[in-house]
Amino acid sequence: MRRSFIQASIVAVTTATTMASGRAGAQTELRFARGTSSAMLAGSIVRGERAAYSLGARAGQRMSLRITSDEDNAVFQLYAPGARLTPEGVSGTALPGAGEGEDARRWEGTLPKDGSYLIVVGATRGNASYRLEVSIS
Repeated sequence: MRRSFIQASIVAVTTATTMASGRAGAQTELRFARGTSSAMLAGSIVRGERAAYSLGARAGQRMSLRITSDEDNAVFQLYAPGARLTPEGVSGTALPGAGEGEDARRWEGTLPKDGSYLIVVGATRGNASYRLEVSIS
């Protein structure tokens, strides 16, 4: 499996897509490079903010997410199609094992339906620089 490394452009975009209380709705659409089925994203977030990504997929596909950070303080949530960002957080259904408060660092599973999945990255404490690997098969 070939990986697409999206570095400088995603780092710049991540800053623009972090959401504070007044920035609901900001997210980055992920697209894999032609011929690949995964991507590695690098970004950073300030305490209390989140970065949001959307990724289109089909029911029955397998998705794998893994996040790492130097201080082991970056986590994510994964939401089913139909989820949306609101000023209060996220409105929608989280996938089992990757919901709010579960502090997911790894997730793998079969996707339940077609649509755009929402990945929300946050920090458990302080600021966080992170690397998020996303793959679909």
